[in-house]
Amino acid sequence: MIFGTDGGLRVSAPMVIANARSLLAAGRGCLHARAAASLTVLDLAEVGEVDSSAVSLILAWLRTAGERGLQLRISNPPASLLSLASLYGVADLLPLA
Repeated sequence: MIFGTDGGLRVSAPMVIANARSLLAAGRGCLHARAAASLTVLDLAEVGEVDSSAVSLILAWLRTAGERGLQLRISNPPASLLSLASLYGVADLLPLA
């Protein structure tokens, strides 16, 4: 689902409402396990499906990372995620790697 890697985190599950609660908790757990003041890359290359909850998840993880003093960057975002973020007017808030 979501797990830590040497350089950050990798999501391997659909980022949809059915998975949102468990992804949120797992992502926060992974972020809390990271060393403070480190760059953390959130790799979304394996995410095949997103809905509007994906935008909320990313924003929540960004908030958690900020509270921990982590610098979170997003790599390989699905085009549909970028489209949703643009639609909701928050695309500029997504720190792309």
